[in-house]
Amino acid sequence: MGSMSAVSRSPSLAVLIPAFNEQDTVGAVVRVALEFTPDVVVASDGSSDDTAQAARDAGARVVELTQNGGKGAALLAALQATTADLVVLLDADLTGLSAAHLQILAAPVQEGRLDMSIGVFEGGGFVTDWGNKLTPHLSGQRACRRQWLLGVPGLDQERWPEPAITRHLKVTGARWAYVELPNVAQVVKEKKRGFWRGATARTRMYASLLTYGVRRRKP
Repeated sequence: MGSMSAVSRSPSLAVLIPAFNEQDTVGAVVRVALEFTPDVVVASDGSSDDTAQAARDAGARVVELTQNGGKGAALLAALQATTADLVVLLDADLTGLSAAHLQILAAPVQEGRLDMSIGVFEGGGFVTDWGNKLTPHLSGQRACRRQWLLGVPGLDQERWPEPAITRHLKVTGARWAYVELPNVAQVVKEKKRGFWRGATARTRMYASLLTYGVRRRKP
């Protein structure tokens, strides 16, 4: 408990939450984050619902992008809205989250053991556990130094920035590892948007992720 209190009081730690149309879940994620640090930033990525207001009502500072530019653009906007040394990144649709999970993510970086920790779900539910473990390098739950993340080339140009971040880990020789987040899950797209719209959104997401290498090689 002592170590968590020390982390929670640190003015150099921020939680950043990129969000697109997540009005139903973002408030709960923000409230947990505020138990961990007072510096919580939500970047609403051109949301057409009440995501921004829900985040404000929960106590976050909110950056509103006027157009939907993708998760990379929202992440950069959130990074630019804080001066914290260390940042914890969270998706806005998490369930089962607690301040203890943020401690699990932040501690290895804060203590200098890792340059980035990447959270993977364990015991949160079959669908999200399976998807997260099949592609753990695509997890949105991470902790790292803010300046390192700002150094990722073309971060704001990627609708889904995880492949660019993974490449930067390799290029910079960063120390990283997966850490388990017990009983955390995500609300799947099919549940949030209806089956067909959710499936379409998922297909577009994976198409963007899988073509990252090809797009990057284009002149």
